[in-house]
Amino acid sequence: MLDGALALSLPTKKGQHLTVKKYNGSDLVWKSLDENGEVWFKSKISLLDFSPVDTTDEELSKYITKLLKSAVRLNSEFLSKWNGFKVETNLEFSRDWGLGSSSSLTYAVAEWADIHPVLLHFKVSNGSGYDVACAGADSAILYQVVDDSIKYEPIEFLPSFRNNLYFVHLNKKQSSIDGIKHYTKTVKSKAKFCKSLTTITEEIIETKSLASFEKLIEKHEDIVSKALKLDKVKNQLFSDYWGAIKSLGAWGGDFVLACSSKSAKETKSYFEAKGYTTVIPFEEMVL
Repeated sequence: MLDGALALSLPTKKGQHLTVKKYNGSDLVWKSLDENGEVWFKSKISLLDFSPVDTTDEELSKYITKLLKSAVRLNSEFLSKWNGFKVETNLEFSRDWGLGSSSSLTYAVAEWADIHPVLLHFKVSNGSGYDVACAGADSAILYQVVDDSIKYEPIEFLPSFRNNLYFVHLNKKQSSIDGIKHYTKTVKSKAKFCKSLTTITEEIIETKSLASFEKLIEKHEDIVSKALKLDKVKNQLFSDYWGAIKSLGAWGGDFVLACSSKSAKETKSYFEAKGYTTVIPFEEMVL
């Protein structure tokens, strides 16, 4: 996507919420809750110079400060309503799932600041921005970076074989930043690489059968594996699996998409026997 490949992106049912209340002071008090309602991060940020007064995580405070400063640059009236703010975020999914805690946060802050979420994204990140666009989508989107600009549009992606699709968590979180660095350093003929992936995306949204979908998934994995010089996740972890498996996001972590012609019980049993207990059917994951 960074170099123009057309991408199909699916919003998830679980996301992140942000609430803002008035605070009697000149600071911004931030609290983040996980999916169980437990506090996992707290910070007090001075609105005079955006420095952290007190925090449980210096790096995360720096990221939030960067988000706030960038939002102010895009809308100078952003924080003029009150002298102080009390902010609370609530995750609906496990923090190690890699479903977009930072991208959904960027979207939420942009909504609060009344600015375009993807514009805010490009102020704080060098990623493609597809995940931020998807954070506010009500359906699947097609996303593409073209000549230093972006375009995306909603589409319907509810294949007839969606009950044969599962999202399997690999019990570890992969760094998107590291994935981008590896791609930038490793892939040589980027235009040719992106064109081949765009063709597959265009074919995927038109496919009508599980068999043809699996062939496209396998072709996609072959192309990316060769370009990134990384082994396919199926070869590494699931060589005896009967269906196609596709890495999602940065290769090597988070979720994979598994196609299965067998029952949900048989499919889940296969992955659970290998230690992967988070197996989510398409209908439960995708909005």
